[in-house]
Amino acid sequence: MKYIFVSGGVISGIGKGISTASVALLLKSAGYKVAPLKIDPYLNVDAGTMNPVHHGEVFVLDDGSETDQDLGNYERFLGEPLNKTNYATSGQVYLSVIQRERSLGYNGDCVEAVPHIPEEIIKRINEAGKSHNADIVIIEIGGTVGEMQNVFIFEANRILKMKKPNDVLHIHLSYLPIPPSLGEMKSKPVQMSVKELNSMGIQPDILLARSGVPVDEIRRKKLALFCSLPPEDIISAPDVKNIYEVPINYEDEGLSARILKKLKLKRKHKDLVQWRDFENKIVSAKKVVKIGIVGKYFTTGDFTLADSYISVIEALKHASYNQNLKPEITWIDSGKLLEDIKQLKNYQGIIVPGGFGSRDIDGKIEAIKYCRENKIPYFGLCYGMQLACVEYARNVLGLKSANTTEIDPKTKYPVIHIMPDQEKKLLLKNYGGTMRLGAWDCLLKKGSLARKLYDTFGKLSAGTDQISERHRHRYEFNNEFLEKFLDSGLKISGTSPDGKLVEIVELSDHPFFIGTQFHPELKSRPLGPHPLFMGFVKEANKINLGA
Repeated sequence: MKYIFVSGGVISGIGKGISTASVALLLKSAGYKVAPLKIDPYLNVDAGTMNPVHHGEVFVLDDGSETDQDLGNYERFLGEPLNKTNYATSGQVYLSVIQRERSLGYNGDCVEAVPHIPEEIIKRINEAGKSHNADIVIIEIGGTVGEMQNVFIFEANRILKMKKPNDVLHIHLSYLPIPPSLGEMKSKPVQMSVKELNSMGIQPDILLARSGVPVDEIRRKKLALFCSLPPEDIISAPDVKNIYEVPINYEDEGLSARILKKLKLKRKHKDLVQWRDFENKIVSAKKVVKIGIVGKYFTTGDFTLADSYISVIEALKHASYNQNLKPEITWIDSGKLLEDIKQLKNYQGIIVPGGFGSRDIDGKIEAIKYCRENKIPYFGLCYGMQLACVEYARNVLGLKSANTTEIDPKTKYPVIHIMPDQEKKLLLKNYGGTMRLGAWDCLLKKGSLARKLYDTFGKLSAGTDQISERHRHRYEFNNEFLEKFLDSGLKISGTSPDGKLVEIVELSDHPFFIGTQFHPELKSRPLGPHPLFMGFVKEANKINLGA
């Protein structure tokens, strides 16, 4: 097994996750089985309890693991499902070491930060490779070089390199700023981040030079001299219009060839044809489809954060580009929506994504009502499905105080209520990793729009009405109100196989009004867009905003 570590320098947020995913895609296209692994330095055991404004969305895997959003990038680029071995945190690592010590797993030895923490990290790296029968494990080191939090991950890199000198590479992604007052690309910050790596006993094998524009030959030669690298091992990584250009840029720069040569591997084949075709669709898409996303996890101070709903955004892009459409996505703060609800008429489709809590809930419910009454395509994801049921109960069924018990535990009409097993967990304050998580089967109802879309866009096996989708929730549709909903025209178009849990609701007298208890965005891929997103975008494109 070969190992590639990917680190970042100078600033955070320069794209280590996309670079790691791109390297994985290029090596897969060269004929090798790869296993990406994200190791985050924080002490949380997983990403499930972190605020999405601070850390980005929680990406849930089939096995129920609540992971960093970069796992979503890995899956979208590779087109493969990952599992818990592809994600680790310092919290997991420390917890494992302490638990092993408590059970005398170290045979009475003095347990120390080094070597025992790096050894546990290396163990997890190997487990990721074995789990996927991988030829190459690609390890993304969370954080930025020079931080105290991730020092043991770099130490694991150093130790593994000592043990397997011919099988370990280090790729360093670092930033070359262009100060407006100077108008010149500066290489000194990259030199200093490489120097920091050197101080930990690590010499990068390849340097990815991130900047606003391609790195020029002057800077390439300077970096080669001061970072002790051949010029051909410095790969230009300029800003691009979309993330799906990144692997193509790296391939055109010769990155995969450099990696294979250093690992003494021969290219088995070269296949980025479908990826390049998708990129061509992005470039050629001209007709705009306007989508509004109504949520609360958008703003922090003076900034708007798209990372809170990155999988929803990418799923919209996949569905749009594959229909030769260019998505124009607007963030609509649900807290401010009530000031002007008619602004929704400027959009061809509205999404209310997942979320938690009561803040700004009235704006979401009014948005749903507006879409239902004005025939604007509506797609509710998890919480968006639950609130669609609340809105319908209030304004169609006449249950004016209907609510979810998440917001009002004493509501007279709890059309959405907590799952019985979840109630016990909350009473014990058992929050981490305890929701209904991961992939669960769903049985589609014949004749429903949902089933038609899954069938039309190729996600149904012949002779079956069953699908599998990923979940992350504690609350569910209350079946005590099921008959009232069905009698009034709301369709239950998907349930758990035993029929006990409502998974999909839809309205038949509407161009597109669907809510899902699951998160379809988590399974959308560039080369395999999700059927429900395809249907939503298709109907949205039919809306004439000039009418």
